[in-house]
Amino acid sequence: MPTDEQLVSEVLRGSAPAFDRLVERYQGRLLRFLVARCSSRADAEDALQDTFVNAYRYLESYNPRWRFSTWLYRIALRNVARNYGRKATADADVPDDAPDPLEECIDAAERENLWLTAKRLLSDDVYAALWMRYAEDMPVKEVARALGRPQSWTRVALLRARRRLALEMGDDDATESESKAYG
Repeated sequence: MPTDEQLVSEVLRGSAPAFDRLVERYQGRLLRFLVARCSSRADAEDALQDTFVNAYRYLESYNPRWRFSTWLYRIALRNVARNYGRKATADADVPDDAPDPLEECIDAAERENLWLTAKRLLSDDVYAALWMRYAEDMPVKEVARALGRPQSWTRVALLRARRRLALEMGDDDATESESKAYG
């Protein structure tokens, strides 16, 4: 499987199928991210399309020294801020993609509740940092770069967000053990 950087090189040499592979690789994750930030699923889909159009248009400006996903998420954040605004309510028309077994449905509902709670409690930047770090599994360094923030701000924001969510969700044990771990 080619790396993102290899696919970008192929696109820059004129390969449309290579860009299609990049889109396929990121469209699902990026759509979930955008649904949480836009006022409707339709706006999120439009923002997704705009993100890929802009990524293609400005692909020559991509620096392979950084992860492609960081660059792409930064484009998405700018698109949303500029064109689609913040989600008006905490509950969206996000489809439930959870598998059939009851336990998986319960886990998915708990995760969704956590993200809805996070969206309600946290600022847009902190929510975006939390999403990129834990839903997208991006390293703190890349999250900081995508948000245009220092790594120290990102680490502190993530710590405070986790503590606030633990308190809100009634997980006193998690808050206590995290407080001990981080001083």
